[in-house]
Amino acid sequence: YRSVESGEKKIDAQERFRTSLNAMESQIQAGIPHTTTAESAEKYYFKGEPDALLFSSNHSIWDGRRGYLIVDYRVAPDENGKKKLTASEHTIGLTDKRETLLMNAMDDIRFEYFSTRITEGGSWDSRWTDEASIPEKVWVRLVYRGIDFSLVIPIRAKRVPAQTGPARVNPVPGMGGSGAK
Repeated sequence: YRSVESGEKKIDAQERFRTSLNAMESQIQAGIPHTTTAESAEKYYFKGEPDALLFSSNHSIWDGRRGYLIVDYRVAPDENGKKKLTASEHTIGLTDKRETLLMNAMDDIRFEYFSTRITEGGSWDSRWTDEASIPEKVWVRLVYRGIDFSLVIPIRAKRVPAQTGPARVNPVPGMGGSGAK
């Protein structure tokens, strides 16, 4: 009975891991360039740290529903000295907030952010502090029992110049919508 129980626990952990990665990938890819106006300057709702990622998306990890959401991924120590990853989201303009544990018992969890800069070429940074843009990709670095399960996720949305209304996104060619072909 113990070996069956042990096997079931491993299967459950692997399923949670796979489901969490798929949910994160969908949510980050659906990131939208939502801006706020603070101190008379337009700023993107995106903040990246090695142990935290805060951004706007139009994909809920709970039910896949569409709408403007603020997503917050946080890395913290778990009760066994390993790392855990939690996710919370709330709909912009509402007070609803949901939170869940995505992963635990991880050796390491980190985020990195990629951008192509004219003067430097492309580079990965452990922090995203540029309030005037969003990164092109997010690197989710995961290590479990010494095995690296890193995932590079592109952010598909790009800013529409001279926005006058609510946040809009340019369709990505080949991904549907009415963008230039």
